[in-house]
Amino acid sequence: MKFTRHLLLFCFLATLFTSAQNKEITLEEIWNGTFRTEGMDALHSMKNGQQYSVLDFDRNSGVTAIDVYDYKTLKKVKTLVNSKNLEDITYFTNYTFSEDENKILLATDVTPIFRRSTLGIYYVFNTKTEKLTLVAEEKIQEPTFSPDGTKIAYGYSNNLFVKDLNSGKTTQITFDGEENKIINGITDWVYEEEFGFVRAFQWNAASNKIAFIRFDETLVPEFSMDIYGKDLYPTQDVFKYPKAGEANALVSLHLYNLKTDKLSDVKVNKEYHDFYIPRIKWTNNPDVLSAQYLNRHQNELDLWLIDANKNTAELALEERDNAYVDVTDDLTFLEDNSFIWTSEKDGNNHIYHYSKNGKLLNQVTKGNWEVTSYYGYDEKHDRIFYQSTENGSINRAVYSIKLNGRDKEQLTKGEGSNRASFSADFSYFINSFSNVSTPPTFTLNNAKSGKLIKSIKDNDKLLQKLAAYKMSPKEFSTIRINGNDLNMWMIKPANFDETKEYPLFMYQYSGPGSQSVSNSWGGANDYWYQYLAQKGYIVACVDGRGTGYKGADFKKVTQKELGKFEVEDQIDAAKQLGELPYIDASRMGIWGWSYGGFMSSNALFKGNDVFKMAIAVAPVTSWRFYDSVYTERYMTTPQENPSGYDDNSPINHVDKLKGDFLLIHGSSDDNVHVQNTMRMVEALVQANKQFEWMIYPDKNHGIYGGNTRLHLYTKMTDFINQTIGDKTN
Repeated sequence: MKFTRHLLLFCFLATLFTSAQNKEITLEEIWNGTFRTEGMDALHSMKNGQQYSVLDFDRNSGVTAIDVYDYKTLKKVKTLVNSKNLEDITYFTNYTFSEDENKILLATDVTPIFRRSTLGIYYVFNTKTEKLTLVAEEKIQEPTFSPDGTKIAYGYSNNLFVKDLNSGKTTQITFDGEENKIINGITDWVYEEEFGFVRAFQWNAASNKIAFIRFDETLVPEFSMDIYGKDLYPTQDVFKYPKAGEANALVSLHLYNLKTDKLSDVKVNKEYHDFYIPRIKWTNNPDVLSAQYLNRHQNELDLWLIDANKNTAELALEERDNAYVDVTDDLTFLEDNSFIWTSEKDGNNHIYHYSKNGKLLNQVTKGNWEVTSYYGYDEKHDRIFYQSTENGSINRAVYSIKLNGRDKEQLTKGEGSNRASFSADFSYFINSFSNVSTPPTFTLNNAKSGKLIKSIKDNDKLLQKLAAYKMSPKEFSTIRINGNDLNMWMIKPANFDETKEYPLFMYQYSGPGSQSVSNSWGGANDYWYQYLAQKGYIVACVDGRGTGYKGADFKKVTQKELGKFEVEDQIDAAKQLGELPYIDASRMGIWGWSYGGFMSSNALFKGNDVFKMAIAVAPVTSWRFYDSVYTERYMTTPQENPSGYDDNSPINHVDKLKGDFLLIHGSSDDNVHVQNTMRMVEALVQANKQFEWMIYPDKNHGIYGGNTRLHLYTKMTDFINQTIGDKTN
């Protein structure tokens, strides 16, 4: 067996991980914030490019302010608004500027709906007059300034409205909205979850037209969840949820003309059946709208340019793939309405430049690596800014390049994870950097050269705190499995003795395009792995086939067979690791959450001679139970691909269970429904297989709140100790 050691035993680790460390991490510390990292508040780069604003909350007084800082000096310049000076608002939780920055939309009394969607009470603060205006008496969704700052469009009760801030008049645009039937301008559940957006309406540059998507959910089957709460009788949450192969919402594209008060339907010159509209965006021309149409299989994406006056459409770009086409937010229209686009068509994700009519002008980036984030284009200096894996698939660095693909510059130096936030004029960027031994640091950098200007914030206090604990380095390597060099990390006990045998506990997620092995500072789970290492476990993670950032072929090999190659890789990796002299092959376990729970269940059942135990948290147990957009992207429909759905669903392999199995789910999981676990439980019972399980009442897919996480990880830790722990201790 061959292991290629290629990273990371930093000098820092040599001093941090010493025998002087004797304090042990506790589960209570992991979940009470002891090891919390300091971050940067979400900032807004001001239009002048030289200043930025942040939301400052004073915990002692309970008031909120928007403060403006200078990029170069990092000193506060002024306070734009403070809630203590506002009669109607005690505090606010978010803010949005109008384009001229003379008005600020303040969010108050915000309540979540699903993962991204919220309802709230909103006010407009005029920075010139200091006047505060209530947008609507009711809780509304996605209020958005018109570009000229004179109006706000928003969603309420599945309809769209426009408020004129000068006259105070509110105009209702649509009238057919109805719960669980028709939604105008706000996405349905599956679009929000899988296409990653909520606001399905867009203002044009002239502030006189609004484009929006209408969702007809009438034929979409309903899903219901019991909410147990604290009252005598439970209630039900009922919403439309299209499972794989079932009816989706029927979508259509519409335009509203504010001058004429007229609604019109948008027509494109192609007959589509059962399709998605995952993105709309106005070009710089206020009369030209772009819309992306995607077939249900998601392997054909068309970019249309629509003349809003003539209601005619021109097909500008066609993306085709044997598996699927990723939908992104990278489409950028330049001053001449040529556009920048990202695509995997050469086998890796790269940046392309097209004319306004969709003619390819040039491929901007090239190479056997992936563009992982597109930050934008500085037309004044002809520089595109992006993040990529050019220095290794587990690392991220920030670069700039000319539109013609020349004069590339690496702007960040640290090996690890670099993420940039640019000023409005691209003169500065704030770089967030971390790696396996360095918690997040934030620095101000020159965008032209990448040169460090100032350090903004670090987490040195956390490092000092950790110096007292018994910590182990996370070691990166690759492991050769099924013809591929798979990225892996491993954490060993601090007092590791290679002459002894240790139980192995593996973690993975393994979903398409995901990454669990990255050179970045870890979160709460990493402290749990350190806790387990303190107790004498070796913890490891392997990113198998189907995960991301190693090219399209590697990522898409699992197409139509989710759970086949990924599971084979986890089982074979465990076998290979079990051959190491210091790993006890009779005491190996695996766990995962969501897709990872699907994987850990399969690994235990199919690898019943390899794994002694598995923990599955909120798992998919059959892809027939999951939503249409995500599942069909990788599997097509169950009607077309029944064997792909059934051959690798763990619910159909319960008869193979030999080891110990812990199944965990939240009863109010709107994403991966508890139905998955209930059906798994019934299958296990009928197969007469013993197992452990836990349901967390009224908890969603994240299973958190109060002591919930502490209870969850205590339960999992106890299960690990009981099943693969050292019985002699």
